[in-house]
Amino acid sequence: MAAWGPYNFDNDDATNFAGDFMNTGSEVMLLEALVAAAEEEAHVEAETALPALAAAEIVAAWRGHPGTDFLPGLLPMVQRLDISDDEELVELAQQAVEAILKDSEPRDMWTENKQLDTWEAAQKDLLARLDAEPNP
Repeated sequence: MAAWGPYNFDNDDATNFAGDFMNTGSEVMLLEALVAAAEEEAHVEAETALPALAAAEIVAAWRGHPGTDFLPGLLPMVQRLDISDDEELVELAQQAVEAILKDSEPRDMWTENKQLDTWEAAQKDLLARLDAEPNP
């Protein structure tokens, strides 16, 4: 049975991404997911958007601002991350979230399910956490 909810770890794609990240702990994996969404010039499909939102959540957690639905088992791996250019990664995460907020399959789905407000609030919270000063 597939998991699906309005928060960024409430779906199978995000939890699969998190599981893979726990195995690799790779900055490259984050970059690939974020670039795929940030550079999409049209509608961002769910298979691109959901891992990108999970990657953006990991970046926010790495900066000391995990979301309330952040996977507890993921935090130790995030705390060990060695990021080469944190400003670039944060900016890329913000661009990915903004692209997904603007035009994406998850946005369409939450509009159809009449839960767009909840989903949008989660993404705006993520953007605020990405924009906040690092909290060691």
